[in-house]
Amino acid sequence: MLLVGSYVALSKPLAAVFPVFLLAWLRFGIGTLAMLGWLRKPPAELPLTRPTRGLLFLQSLLGNFLFTIFMVYGVSLTSASSAGVIMASIPACVALMSWRFLGEQVPARTWLAVACAVAGILLFALGATGSAPSAAGAAGLGYALLVAASICEAAYSVIGKKLTAALSARRITSLINLWGFALATPAGLWWAWRFDFAAVPAGMWLLLLFYALAACIWTVWLWMTGLQVVPAAQGGVFTVLLPLSAALVGVLVLDERLTPWQWLAFGIALAGVLLATLPASPGNTPGNTPGNTLGNSQARPSKQP
Repeated sequence: MLLVGSYVALSKPLAAVFPVFLLAWLRFGIGTLAMLGWLRKPPAELPLTRPTRGLLFLQSLLGNFLFTIFMVYGVSLTSASSAGVIMASIPACVALMSWRFLGEQVPARTWLAVACAVAGILLFALGATGSAPSAAGAAGLGYALLVAASICEAAYSVIGKKLTAALSARRITSLINLWGFALATPAGLWWAWRFDFAAVPAGMWLLLLFYALAACIWTVWLWMTGLQVVPAAQGGVFTVLLPLSAALVGVLVLDERLTPWQWLAFGIALAGVLLATLPASPGNTPGNTPGNTLGNSQARPSKQP
């Protein structure tokens, strides 16, 4: 989650150099080349079933392709620190999806966390008022895109927990990246034909390499490996590091400035994260709830990380 927050923030300077769809295509292309060996099916792994293939495609579409497009466009229109505040809503989104699609029980404090996330986003947007109408309109679109990215990331986490019961972390990482590359290729080739690659500074190529490896390999493999042995409710605790990392990189590295109202919004958003992710009582954890797919899917972890 620290790596996710950092590459979310550092996508802003990259989006100023590369068109968004070209950036996504290059990211997935670098990831595919780096993980060619991971695409091979391990001998002990069962053949992919049709439902598993569907989940892999859906996870890549939402958590890889659409998350990348929404996130990069959103950060380019706003700031890395605003992405940190808005993406603090991810744990609440995970809870809502678990309740809606997996039948999990959602405690009252989680609904309070949802309210905190919404309040933090609205307060952050109000703290940005006073700019020119055109800039305010662009920021509003950016906030909406970042909310959409948060929903995609939450779906990615929920689907990922189900996939770890059937596939290794390496296979999931490589297969969803390959789907992302396929989805990004048509628009990526169109932009690549018109783009002047010689004008890109050397430092941006190094930043692109870090972004691609972090976004496609390191973060996905670490997260999927953790989900094989950690219940989803406990794993959600670590999402607090994403908004913290994104906001800190924005302030400390990209020299962004927050107003007092926006700092207050950040505090409210983080309070929502804590409410959504604090451990429940031992007898009422999501992992012990009957019919809880996320809590029980770890019963058949993959043998190969």
